[in-house]
Amino acid sequence: MFILIIKEIVVPGYEKVVHGQDSKSGLNAIIAIHNTSLGPALGGTRMWPYQSKEEALTDVLRLAKGMTFKAAAAGLNLGGGKAVIIGNSKLDKNPGLLAAYGKLVQSLQGRYITAEDVGMTQADMDVISQETKSVVGVTGGSGDPSPATAYGVYLGIKAAAEAAYGSDNLTGKTVAVQGLGSVGYHLCQLLHQNGVKLTVTDLDPAKVKRAELEFNALAASPEKILASDCNILAPCALGAVVNQRTLSQLRCDIIAGSANNVLEKPADGMELHQLGILYIPDFVINAGGLINVSEELNGYNAEKAHARIQQIPKSISKIISISQAQKIPTSEAAELMALELLAAATCQGGFRNGS
Repeated sequence: MFILIIKEIVVPGYEKVVHGQDSKSGLNAIIAIHNTSLGPALGGTRMWPYQSKEEALTDVLRLAKGMTFKAAAAGLNLGGGKAVIIGNSKLDKNPGLLAAYGKLVQSLQGRYITAEDVGMTQADMDVISQETKSVVGVTGGSGDPSPATAYGVYLGIKAAAEAAYGSDNLTGKTVAVQGLGSVGYHLCQLLHQNGVKLTVTDLDPAKVKRAELEFNALAASPEKILASDCNILAPCALGAVVNQRTLSQLRCDIIAGSANNVLEKPADGMELHQLGILYIPDFVINAGGLINVSEELNGYNAEKAHARIQQIPKSISKIISISQAQKIPTSEAAELMALELLAAATCQGGFRNGS
């Protein structure tokens, strides 16, 4: 049996942040709830070997805020929240840790609903669901959100191509995919089926080899993928890859991928704008997974989820229009759009029919 110790962390601008620990199972987790004006905070749990509690806190706060914007931009009556578990998912994960984490989620009494993210699986969600009902993406529900996220990113890439090249036809275009996890792999499948030339990288050589064999992809080292000469760069791993150290390396026209918090700092969005690189904000293009699991809350309907994901290009077109009209970066335009939608929906008591 575990002894869960929960401590609250006061963070201005966030509704609730808790740090949960259990020495027996090794659980060391932080859950951040940013905003629940429209409904409970829904966001995945990430397990990652952060170097410190402070590093984990910085990441979870950025992710939680991004989920508020993501839900608003997608027209969902949900709030923004996220969780991180400090540890190596391949070495430190165990049933006791997952059960203790389920108790931590349950302590928030429905204000936060968790789901799968980096380092976590559908099977893990099943274990967590034994301790709390505040979980989606379980067996028999919406399942693995990765294909839905990848589909939304694929549609977003086509919308970006339409804006940049005058056509959404991707045949012959080169896309550099950074990260071949569940989302990155499914995205490569979709792009390959549409005649895209792929350059790929991952920390796992086996995943790179698989992409070479299945998609005739060109392998690049993790250190050189950002400098690939490509039409489109698709970051599909961790965030903050666009920063003051990497901006000068970029050789792409478009940045559009599934990773959260692609920009290390807001100023990086302005630099991309000045460089003439079209950036598709992450919380809009990668909303497919959230849209998919959100359908589980009211009785999962795959067709309805699919139809809602197909609205992502409309949001992207609106962001690009705002950016062009106001001469501001797309990153800033996306936040303006999300904040306006959030404010309007809050005044009206929520989005009508979730849209």
